[in-house]
Amino acid sequence: MSDKPGIPLPSLRRLPIYYRLLTEALENGAASISSEELGGGAGVPGAQVRKDLSYLPEYGRPGVGYNVRALAAYLEEYLGLVNDKEAVLVGAGNLGRALISYPGFERYGLQIIAVFDKDPTKMGDLIGGHEILPVHKLPDLSRRLHVQMGIICVPAEQAQGVADLMVAGGIDVIWNFAPCRLAVPEEVLIKNEDLAAELATLSHHITQRKLAAQDSAEQSPR
Repeated sequence: MSDKPGIPLPSLRRLPIYYRLLTEALENGAASISSEELGGGAGVPGAQVRKDLSYLPEYGRPGVGYNVRALAAYLEEYLGLVNDKEAVLVGAGNLGRALISYPGFERYGLQIIAVFDKDPTKMGDLIGGHEILPVHKLPDLSRRLHVQMGIICVPAEQAQGVADLMVAGGIDVIWNFAPCRLAVPEEVLIKNEDLAAELATLSHHITQRKLAAQDSAEQSPR
């Protein structure tokens, strides 16, 4: 499928949100959906939805609403959701266990096929039907099975070593949940999820709302 060049990253990140809203609309029996409805679910104006979808070759000129089934099918193909993707995960702690057990990945074609850890006391334990393997076996297994994606759920001080093992195993897409930046070759795509930074952002918003509420209460007539 041909791509319009230069789709902005924020627009690309909203496409999976639109897809989720479309699948929900399908489950509810809707045949069409407006850009305003999609925008309401995604937290953006309808005009932004139309702009985002204008980057898709077949959806640059919406009519009276979008065909829910057709647009959902198009996004499935555009985002590669129709193709199964296999991944390995390193870090069998609480976060790793939660990700392995998360059923929502199936909708996006993601299947975690192997779990690794360096803690010898965890070897042989089962998570989601997978036996925890020693992390030094990762490169060989990844190469033999042609795994393209790796998920890192280890402490920051261990993350670079894990990333190096993934690169050595031919993995070229890394989803990093460790709170650090990793050095990888240019051809390796890395997506960092800094949960602590996200929590700090949410904490800031909570603080600002409390301050605004206090100011409003102080300024209101008594």
